[in-house]
Amino acid sequence: MAKLSIGEVAARTGVGEGTLRMWEQRYGFPEPERTAAGARRYSDRDVEMIRQISLDRDRGLAMRAAIARARQPSGRDVSVFAATRRAVPGLVPQRLRKWALIAMSRAIEDESLAAAEQPVVLATFQKERFYRHVERRWEELARTARLAVVLADFPAPDMPLWKPIEVPIAPDVPLVREWALVVDAPGFAACLTAWEVPDQAEVPDAERLFEAIWTVEPEPVREAARVLLRTAVANGPELLGNAERLLDDVPPAGADAVAQLNQLTNRMVAYLARAAVPAPPRASV
Repeated sequence: MAKLSIGEVAARTGVGEGTLRMWEQRYGFPEPERTAAGARRYSDRDVEMIRQISLDRDRGLAMRAAIARARQPSGRDVSVFAATRRAVPGLVPQRLRKWALIAMSRAIEDESLAAAEQPVVLATFQKERFYRHVERRWEELARTARLAVVLADFPAPDMPLWKPIEVPIAPDVPLVREWALVVDAPGFAACLTAWEVPDQAEVPDAERLFEAIWTVEPEPVREAARVLLRTAVANGPELLGNAERLLDDVPPAGADAVAQLNQLTNRMVAYLARAAVPAPPRASV
């Protein structure tokens, strides 16, 4: 129930009345109710969101990204794809087959190994068996990472020695139908995320169709990392604790964005071209 005046909200959050009015006019947030006399009235939820936005702004997050983060559900119900689209509205989704997403993911992973210093590396795999196919590759990623976390339908949380932390996700959450790979480091940032198009039960695994977006912009990549870490903490608190705060100690990628984009794009194109070439037929025995 909305009952707090703008002055009370300002006192509780430390955000001035003038700033709250400016946010409302410029960004459409917050959205207070109005009394018959036109006075603004805010809810306790509004106060929580304003506090979160103020904290995220202090951490360096852009205002629109901070608002998008505050508005999204917490814990189990988040979607990396949706959060990234909110953070970068101009991203145009592309429909890609699974084999193409694999090639692009390998390009990001290899560029991370080549260019990122102690990155935070996070990924969703839908099924545990998909992760097991590339577990050795992820051991290499985890070896030099500040933090490496993978999410899938694991039977239980696990923290194998010198390997990524394994966090289970429930079968009824958005991440089950999503593909996400996030690398966040001082010298390199990249996020590839997609959701699986429904009704593909009869489609061969490599030909499954996804709607994908990707970005190397540091702020949206950091937001995607926070989304995944928040979900991981909610599903594996005994392993991760306050791991989301770890990102506060990681300077956002500040390298030449154009050079980084060129390098990653060149690697992606090469990997896609190689993946698109059909394998030679096997000789009959």
